[in-house]
Amino acid sequence: MDLTIPSGAEAFLNQAGWVGATIEPLPGDASFRRYFRIRRSNGTAMLMHAPPPNEDPQPFIRSAKWLESNGLRAPIILAEQAEDGFVLLEDFGDVRMREYLDAWPQDEEEIYRNAIDALLQLRRLPPGPFTSYTLAEYQREAKLFVDWFVPARGLYVDGRAWTTAWDQALAPLLSRQRPGVTVLRDYHAENVMLVGGLDKQGLLDFQDALVGHAAYDLVSLLQDARRDVSPELEAKMLDHYIERSGEGEDFRADYARLGAQRNAKIVGIFVRLWKRDGKPRYLDYIPRVWALMERDLAHPALAPVAEWFAVNIPADVRASLGGKFEA
Repeated sequence: MDLTIPSGAEAFLNQAGWVGATIEPLPGDASFRRYFRIRRSNGTAMLMHAPPPNEDPQPFIRSAKWLESNGLRAPIILAEQAEDGFVLLEDFGDVRMREYLDAWPQDEEEIYRNAIDALLQLRRLPPGPFTSYTLAEYQREAKLFVDWFVPARGLYVDGRAWTTAWDQALAPLLSRQRPGVTVLRDYHAENVMLVGGLDKQGLLDFQDALVGHAAYDLVSLLQDARRDVSPELEAKMLDHYIERSGEGEDFRADYARLGAQRNAKIVGIFVRLWKRDGKPRYLDYIPRVWALMERDLAHPALAPVAEWFAVNIPADVRASLGGKFEA
């Protein structure tokens, strides 16, 4: 963990009224952002450092303010100096959904149901002031699989046919995501804080929000890259969402489409984090994500993509790969 304090942090905190506060580095994530807990005698706050040119805190600030103004629990912005990448935030504490469930697994169904109810609340709102999730964006994300995973495995595939297969698989859902809902895009057990009770969902990591399909964040939660969610719990929670939202079988098909697309993207991203950014620890998650992708590919809605795999990375090759890497 990088223990260095960013240049300018103390001056920013002094200007924000936190003179003499202590600055404690916290473990980082897959981005260039860094987080620090700020302590003084009468309270704590969180300092986010998202320095340009690699990061821009403005999307986070905009999304946080929109979510908070619409009744969802994003951290309150206490001070900001976006040009230098500094944002002072409300401190949600240390009780993440992930660690809480590690300690209290008997509460799993209740916690997931509450997390899904937060998504149902989000879908009842008009779409936020965010860019639309277009077919081009879906394709850009899916391409990470062939750009990073494929060469890392020494495979040779038909990249053009990959794009065509996704065009065919995703086309049916595009009309169903209009006018769309706000999609947080990284809604999972490590980005949900339990703030003041099991039913109080504190949201994190929403700076890449778009307007898209309601199934996307549900996939992110129930097909979690970093935590095992049993197929039984996934099915029960999907049923809960569909019952409460009034969706039907088309939604289940779109859930599988977005599951396969997101999991292919994540496999590519985790290899990129290793190859480009020197972060090999994310390779350990690939077998879980790969297995989820295989389950999604079994849905008839993914027939074009499943056929691409049958031709380019046949089942026996995929079985031998197993998604496992050694850095």
